Amino acid sequence: MDIRQLQYLSALAREENFTRAAAACNVSQPTMSGRIRQLELELRAPIVVRGKRYQGLTEEGRQVLKWAHTILKSWQTMQDELGRFKNDNIGLSGRLLLGGIPSSLPMIPLLTRQLRLKHPDIEVTVLTRSSEDILRALADFTIDVGVTYLDNGKIDGLPIFPLYTERYCLFVCETHPLADRETVTWREASKQMLCLLTPNMQNRRIIDRAFKSAHCHPTPLLETDSVINLCSNVRLMELASIMPQFILKVMGIGSGFRAIPLVKPQVENSIGLVFTDRDPPSPLIEALRAAAKAIAPIDFNGR
Repeated sequence: MDIRQLQYLSALAREENFTRAAAACNVSQPTMSGRIRQLELELRAPIVVRGKRYQGLTEEGRQVLKWAHTILKSWQTMQDELGRFKNDNIGLSGRLLLGGIPSSLPMIPLLTRQLRLKHPDIEVTVLTRSSEDILRALADFTIDVGVTYLDNGKIDGLPIFPLYTERYCLFVCETHPLADRETVTWREASKQMLCLLTPNMQNRRIIDRAFKSAHCHPTPLLETDSVINLCSNVRLMELASIMPQFILKVMGIGSGFRAIPLVKPQVENSIGLVFTDRDPPSPLIEALRAAAKAIAPIDFNGR
């Protein structure tokens, strides 16, 4: 039995699909299936309910999964601790896995830049995840930290650190009829040709609730899970989009764009770091928390 097998099992339980789990682990489906089968043979216990499709874990499999999470948590903490000894003159080393909601990705470099100022040997992997996927990935230790909405009741009990407040604007090209407006109402925005994030993203659910409170229910012409794609469609397709206010400056897309604050209602949400509650705490996560304290709160102009 090795760590990879436990990581594959954790991913399979999370994704509930061999193909998606294999993709999340960057391996082929036959490789994942083979390693989990090997784990069953080594433990002499059935783990996965066998069928043409994934049907869940056996009773033994659920017990193995609990132990897998415990082992993965301890393994990651051990890796972090060992990183302290690699080069005391430079600082910590190791790899941090961050899962961020799409709208937060342009802000994350402000955080990782601060981290690297003190710990240049820490490597960071940033993954795009929905808010729900971030919580699942934290639970099964496939990411170390999430950057997500702190207003989500599902994070109750987890350590958090606020970073910034997300405020929304209507993004249009500079030739758009609304480009010279100081503010735009949500009702007015609903009448535009819109491109928005996909419905599985909490950002989109927040936007839909704002439209609902303004008594309007627009149908976007295009949906995507990428903020970059939203920006491209505003520029090239001359569609309108709704994104956080800081996008304009942080992503350096000021030329040809306007970001007009949305009102009636004015919507704000707190975005920050979410961690698993580790004991002892991970040195890498503590280093990231210190970096966050050095820059927070980040204002909407992208300080």
